[in-house]
Amino acid sequence: MDSISLIGLVLGVSAILVGQVLEGGHISSLVQPTAFMIVIGGTLGAVMLQSPLRVFQDGMRMAKWIFVPPALTHAQLIEQVVGWSHVARREGLLALENQIAGMQDSFTQKGVQLLVDGVEPERLREVMDVEISAWESRMKLGAKIWEAAGGYAPTIGILGAVMGLIHVMENLSDPSKLGAGIAVAFVATIYGVGSANMVFLPMAKKLLAHVSRLVSLREMLVDGLVGIANGDNPRIIESRLQGYDV
Repeated sequence: MDSISLIGLVLGVSAILVGQVLEGGHISSLVQPTAFMIVIGGTLGAVMLQSPLRVFQDGMRMAKWIFVPPALTHAQLIEQVVGWSHVARREGLLALENQIAGMQDSFTQKGVQLLVDGVEPERLREVMDVEISAWESRMKLGAKIWEAAGGYAPTIGILGAVMGLIHVMENLSDPSKLGAGIAVAFVATIYGVGSANMVFLPMAKKLLAHVSRLVSLREMLVDGLVGIANGDNPRIIESRLQGYDV
């Protein structure tokens, strides 16, 4: 669980609500289902319109990384690769074939399979680097749908505000309906600007940071596999992998 994400979200929302109370307002005045529907629904529709289905699905799946980031760590990967290196030195590369079925990550499976198949180290690196580049591009596109949402939300909020003001203008003869229209107008703007700057844009930045970290981990893995293919000493492989800043 990424506690800093939860703390940041709660702190940001709480600061706004407490500020509203300190200014003498009521929290209930910020609760406007109509404004919420306009801003969030409109933003979602705009993002879906600009994104291919696969990219949109990737972005939605990646959203969980905000609170539950990918589990594999720098130390775990080093331990795993060094373990493979010891097995390869003792029993040969073919001994690693028995471990491939238990690997959950397809990228790792492919890399170890190439290693077991006796692919030349430089060819192995070349093939895996292409995989990394393609995966990175795909994940960045997924993360950037949240950046796009952060761009659309304020504009949709302004659209909601204009709609609220139109409703007000249509009911100038009925003062009882003016308050609701004005409330929707201003709250829609708050929802648009607030969701963009407190949720969507920070999410995009954090997801891109996770993608960069995972790319570094994959590059570490490839470096380790190439070292095993070259017959490097496990201690040398471990020392080299520890130099990665992940």
